[in-house]
Amino acid sequence: MSVEERVEFCIAQGNKLAGAQVYYREDWDCYYFDIAGKYFGLLSAKSGGESFITLKNLPEVNEELRASYQAIRPGYYTNKVHWNSIDLTSGEIGKEMLASLIISSYQLVVSKLPKKVQATLLEK
Repeated sequence: MSVEERVEFCIAQGNKLAGAQVYYREDWDCYYFDIAGKYFGLLSAKSGGESFITLKNLPEVNEELRASYQAIRPGYYTNKVHWNSIDLTSGEIGKEMLASLIISSYQLVVSKLPKKVQATLLEK
């Protein structure tokens, strides 16, 4: 899968999640994965060279992922305990795993939202 296809795949996954929005932020030069005003992912806008998606996960899971995959590194410009940046150009991370990591990041951020907001997301 090309980098462009991986970028499109990531955007499509984000758009499938209830209440999520994925849009380009010119000031950050990246695609911003948003749920109720909180971000759960950042995707570099570059299609050539290096391309990364930064996603949230539990600290212990992040450590395990970094130890298991060279393509997964501490998050760029984020809290390195809670965020990982995944190199989309490496080919090491498959579509299923990438989708799972996007969903996990979304679920983790949703779990921290106020209960009222969570309830409205369940209605969608």
